[in-house]
Amino acid sequence: MAPEDKDDAPRRTVKCPQCGQAAIWAPENRWRPFCSERCRQIDLGAWASDQYRVAGSEPAPDGDPEGQA
Repeated sequence: MAPEDKDDAPRRTVKCPQCGQAAIWAPENRWRPFCSERCRQIDLGAWASDQYRVAGSEPAPDGDPEGQA
């Protein structure tokens, strides 16, 4: 494939996880997978304020992750 053919190729788009708009999945979209810096900042703020959480179990009171003494 010649370099000039690369520019004619269709660009892959993904759905922005914040607003749902189409976002280009390419190096020139510096906010990917988001469509804009605004959506990226909203998502970061949600993580920082504990609106999103990763599932996991509570550690044992003594700090033993297995819960065994």
